[in-house]
Amino acid sequence: MESSSHTGADAAVQALEDLKTDIEGAVLDTVDAIDEYRIRYLSRKQGRITALMKRIPDVAPEDRRAFGQAINSAKDTVERRLEEATAALTTAASATSAPADVTLPGREQPQGSLHPITQAARLITRVFENYGFDVAEGPEIEDDWHNFTALNFPPDHPARDMQDTFFIEDAEQEHGGILLRTHTSPVQIRVMEDIMKDGEPPIRVIVPGRVYRNEAISYKSYCLFHQVEGLYVDEGVTMADLKQILHAFARTLFGEDVRMRFRPSFFPFTEPSAEVDIWWKDENLPGGGRWMEILGCGMVDPNVLEGVGIDSEKYTGYAFGMGIERIAMLRYGIDDIRILYENDVRFLEQFS
Repeated sequence: MESSSHTGADAAVQALEDLKTDIEGAVLDTVDAIDEYRIRYLSRKQGRITALMKRIPDVAPEDRRAFGQAINSAKDTVERRLEEATAALTTAASATSAPADVTLPGREQPQGSLHPITQAARLITRVFENYGFDVAEGPEIEDDWHNFTALNFPPDHPARDMQDTFFIEDAEQEHGGILLRTHTSPVQIRVMEDIMKDGEPPIRVIVPGRVYRNEAISYKSYCLFHQVEGLYVDEGVTMADLKQILHAFARTLFGEDVRMRFRPSFFPFTEPSAEVDIWWKDENLPGGGRWMEILGCGMVDPNVLEGVGIDSEKYTGYAFGMGIERIAMLRYGIDDIRILYENDVRFLEQFS
C-alpha cells in the first residue's frame, strides 16, 4: 500500500512538471488557439489544472501545501498568458484597421419621447389646471369603503363582483376588503374627507391615475388603464357649469368646431348622470362620421356629499371621468389599445 501511495504521489508531481512545460510552450497566435488553450487548462470538466487539483490527496500530507501552491501558480500563469495573448491580438487588429477620420460628423443619438398616454394625460391636466383645478393623487390599492360604499354603490352592485374587480383581501374589517381601485373616484372621497376635517368647500380637483379592471383583453379593453376624474363642489353649482367646462375641454382637444352631445345615463355616485359623445368625422362611414363616447359625468349624488360630512342642502357639485387611453387613441388615430402597452419602439418613435 505504501509503494502504491508513493507511486501516485510521484505521478502527480511528474504531471505537474509536464503541465508547467506545456503551459509555457503553447503558441497563442489566433483566437481559436487562445480558446482551445483556455479549455485545455481551465475547463471545470476536462481541464488539466482541475484534474491535478483532484490528485492532491495522493500527495504526502507534509507536501500537499507546496503541491497546491504550485498548481495555483500554474493557473496564474495560464490566466496571464491568456490576457497577454488576447491583448496582443487586439493590438494587432487595431494596427491593421483604417485610422479614424476625426473630420466625420458624430453619430446622431436617437432621442426618446413621451409615451402617448403621458402626452394625453399632461394635456388633459393642463386644460383643467387653466380653469383652476388642483391635481390630487391617491393609493392604487384601496379599501371597499372608499372604492364602492362611499360612492353610493349598493352591496349587490355588479361592479363588486370578481369579474370586474381585482380583490386582494376580502376581509371583514372597518372599511371592507382590500382591492385594486377600479376608478380614481376614491381619491375624490379622500380629498373631501381631508378638506372637511379643517374647513368647508369649495373643492375643485382633478385626479389622474392608473386603475384596474378584471376584464378580457381585446383591441378595445385592457386589464389596466388610466383615468382623469374631476370634482367641483360649491354653493350653486349646476349642470350648466358642468356642460360649460366639458365643452371648453372638448374644444381644446378636438378643435373649435367640435360637436358634442349629452346622453342620459346612470352612475351610482351622480344624479342626474350623462355620457358625453363627440362627432368623429369619417368619410368612409354613412353620414360622414359617427358619435363616439369620451367621458361620463353628472351632478354629485347628495348621499355621497352627506357621507363625507358635506351639507347637501347648502352645497352641490359635479363630477366627470374619462379614460386617458380613449382620448389618446382618438387624438392619434390608434385603433388597438393593446399597442399602447407593448413597448414597441417602432410605434413609440412616431411620438418623438
